[in-house]
Amino acid sequence: MIALLKQLDWRLNLAVLFLIAAGILSLISTSPNFVYKQFIALGIGLFLTFLLIKFDWRALVNYRGVIFGLYIFVILLLILAYFFAPVIRGTRGWFVIGDFRFQISELVKLVLIVVYAHFFSKKHIGMARLPNLLASFFYFIIPAALVGVQPDFGSVLILFCLWLGFLLVSGIPWKYLAIGLIIFSVLGTIFWNSVLKDYQKERILGFLFPGRDPLGVNYNVIQSKIAIGSAGFFGKGFGQGTQSQLGFLPEAQTDFIFAAFIEEWGLVSGFILIGVFAYLILRIIKIGLDSENNFNRFICLGTAILFIVQFIFNVGSNLGLTPVIGVTFPFLSYGGSSLLTNLILLGIIQSISVRS
Repeated sequence: MIALLKQLDWRLNLAVLFLIAAGILSLISTSPNFVYKQFIALGIGLFLTFLLIKFDWRALVNYRGVIFGLYIFVILLLILAYFFAPVIRGTRGWFVIGDFRFQISELVKLVLIVVYAHFFSKKHIGMARLPNLLASFFYFIIPAALVGVQPDFGSVLILFCLWLGFLLVSGIPWKYLAIGLIIFSVLGTIFWNSVLKDYQKERILGFLFPGRDPLGVNYNVIQSKIAIGSAGFFGKGFGQGTQSQLGFLPEAQTDFIFAAFIEEWGLVSGFILIGVFAYLILRIIKIGLDSENNFNRFICLGTAILFIVQFIFNVGSNLGLTPVIGVTFPFLSYGGSSLLTNLILLGIIQSISVRS
């Protein structure tokens, strides 16, 4: 066990631990009722991480049935959730066991990374062929449709970005991306007119027009900007953030934890936080590039894509640069499902690092 611990990429671990510690510190200040559940998720996640590092799972990826068995499993979970799961926060996508809740869409992200890593490691050279493009889209659209009917369009957007990210790193010709952009623009128009509900349209319009409905759809973003703008270089101090402590900043533990953290710890700490996150991404990419096979490389690249996309939408929504879609800041935001998924991915990556 000691020998295994010595082989771990501790620079990667320290970056993750820094983000987790910053998140827990912010939770203690703004939402202490959530700290206990976050520690439970952290304990379970660290246990699963250790198992994944210790267990040599590489032989399993040679069996197509194992990979696509996981895919079918999450599809069945999504179907069961749609019919039997309770409605929580307006979506029917949670499995509840006592006080423990798990959001299935988080597991879908993990499994889709594994499926795409297997698929693109075999097909990346021929991704310009139409059958391969359609097959990769097929793997995305089925879980995306089932997540969309929950409805959870934020997770659908993350799944779409995963698919697009894998296409980009596989070296697909730009002309195909241009054609795809035109197709999705047409589909987006249909989606806007036929699928999106009024409150979802209002969120998008609120993003496009920041002055629209300041006490309604843009209220959260305005309060987030006030929290960040009033922080100064070194913040207002632990437990002294007016926007988060007085309840003006909604969802200070999840969607707007970045703003809550900066309000109390300042812009300098915010830049340090972003720097640590960037270092985490670079370590993940380096482990992938140093790996001995394409499957491992695509696992690392897929994980980096997932973390980057979630970071962009979370921090972007705090700054009013992207729509608010309810996406967590990896390892920083409260959320047992998100933390478990991220730690499992970390365990897979550490396993790759140890055995490279």
